[in-house]
Amino acid sequence: MTRKALASLAALTLTAAASFAAEHIGGRLPPGPPFDYHSYANVDQFRVTHLELNLRVDFWRKTIAGVAALELKRVDPRATQIVLDTKDLMILEVTQKATDVVGATSKNETFWVSRPFHLEKADPILGRALVIELPSSRSTTEIIKIAYETLPDSQALQWLTAKQTARHKEFLYTQSEPIGTRTWIPLQDTPQVRATYKAKIHTERGMRAVMSAENDPAAKQTGDYTFVMPQPIPSYLMALAVGDIEFLATGPRTGVYAEKSILKAAAKEFADTESMIEANEKMFGPYRWSRYDILVMPPSFPQGGMENPRLTFITPTVVVGDKSLVSVTAHELAHSWAGNLVGNATWRDVWLNEGFSDYMESRITGAVYGEERASMEALLGLKSLRADLAKLKPSDQILAIDLRDRDPGEVFSDVPYEKGRLFLNYLDTKFGRERFDAFLRGYFDHFAFKSITTEDFLEYLQENLLDRFPGLVTGDQVHAWVFEPGLPADAVLPVTSMFQPVDAVRDAWLNGKPLAKHVGLDWVAQQWLYFLGQMPASLRTAQLAELDKNFGFSKSPNAEIAHSWFKLAIANEYQPAYGRLEEYLTSIGRRKLIAPLYEALMKSPPGVLVAKRVFAKARAGYHPETAKAIEAIVEPKGEVGE
Repeated sequence: MTRKALASLAALTLTAAASFAAEHIGGRLPPGPPFDYHSYANVDQFRVTHLELNLRVDFWRKTIAGVAALELKRVDPRATQIVLDTKDLMILEVTQKATDVVGATSKNETFWVSRPFHLEKADPILGRALVIELPSSRSTTEIIKIAYETLPDSQALQWLTAKQTARHKEFLYTQSEPIGTRTWIPLQDTPQVRATYKAKIHTERGMRAVMSAENDPAAKQTGDYTFVMPQPIPSYLMALAVGDIEFLATGPRTGVYAEKSILKAAAKEFADTESMIEANEKMFGPYRWSRYDILVMPPSFPQGGMENPRLTFITPTVVVGDKSLVSVTAHELAHSWAGNLVGNATWRDVWLNEGFSDYMESRITGAVYGEERASMEALLGLKSLRADLAKLKPSDQILAIDLRDRDPGEVFSDVPYEKGRLFLNYLDTKFGRERFDAFLRGYFDHFAFKSITTEDFLEYLQENLLDRFPGLVTGDQVHAWVFEPGLPADAVLPVTSMFQPVDAVRDAWLNGKPLAKHVGLDWVAQQWLYFLGQMPASLRTAQLAELDKNFGFSKSPNAEIAHSWFKLAIANEYQPAYGRLEEYLTSIGRRKLIAPLYEALMKSPPGVLVAKRVFAKARAGYHPETAKAIEAIVEPKGEVGE
């Protein structure tokens, strides 16, 4: 059956499942693995259970080359083809481990037999299916080796030149989520498949390699490193970084890797990480990954954080000296439970990762920094969600989103994050904190190290919360949250009194009252973000100049505050801020912070010229996927040649 036919059949299956869930919230998909529209892997016939890598990182050629050995569980004894995901990989050879070969001198002797393979036609989103022919066998386990090499423009790899790093040494990092792992490892690149892995990484002497695995901070920088990940993880959590980085401990099971110039500041910023882990353990059960270290990434890193198990990747934009932006760390830590421990089976179910982590982030922040701060951040999140809902079509406002024929890496919105957070907060409020925490602890225990669908969660919710405590939440109410657009009318929304003095100052100033010198001295970052975020879109040049003179927004070391300020400056073409704006856009690559600024610039003819000039200058320093996204903003289709 062709993939198109499979997709049509799966579409009917998902539609039927969603319809059933409308009547019975615990409705399950038919037995067997859920269909993943973003993978070619034939997981109903073979499943990868373990992966061993032996790779060489070549900075001069900008390639990774070596061998991936895949241990396969034969699910269907009749299957004679294994289908893997690849994209822009050069596949050199495929061999299979064979035993009981004629001529063997020992039963323990291992032979590797060449196997035929071919690559299917390329899809611009999914890449190319790698089809490997295997002989019939009664064995339940097979091992194959794939010799391969990446291309220099692999979408998951960013190769930074010496000029782009603080230590003036080259740097490599991977960003695999959601479907980028196939661009540097041939494997079943679907989150429903979990595997353990081992890796040997070879690079230049004096460079340190780290992975989403057990890392040894005391390892000598010989250029040869060995890693072990003993817990099964989905492919998108495979991660590698290589650079001139050092380590500093922040607690008995926490620490920071970073370039030397930012190491001490980062360790100070993330000093509360151990306290965050302890708070989460009290609420949601044990931390099961041994250590939790943080790698502070180069400025080009496209995300706020990436929850790679044992080694979270974090943007340097949160290192501001006052711990005001460490909610990013709380969110990525929460993924150690929501996502890494129990996670989405397909990208339709990503809200199970992000909504849970946003909810847990609020709980961690409240426990470590106080409920007022958690409430302010939740209210800012709600404001951002409402802005997204205003521009999204209804089908993209639901939690269990349909991503067929779309790149899951390009469908960015606050819906799985903030709407998911509000849904869990709704359940928390309706059932009570004690009951809901017990439910979540049971949920993480029950599904530990498994990937699940939305229907799996809803069935567990029905049996362990709705049915156990009847009359508090109905199936129809749950259905509205998961399968219908917008926010339900009975949503429990965050409130705080901390923004009242901010409103008073802003309103008085807009009505002509001069800013007092003491204004804002006791405000925290979240209040400043609210102050700027609630400003009217149109301000006079004199007003912007007064704000900048009093509060120094153009020079703010806080990247989030600077971002909010630059949106105001661009909307009003406030030229005195443009010099610092250009520096901002060329010095960081976090997509959340820079893409909206390019979009704002493109709304006026003078801004278009600035956007094109700055992007041409900044592009080389952006992650490939970020550059692709910004190019779509700055050079929209149909413009070339006009």
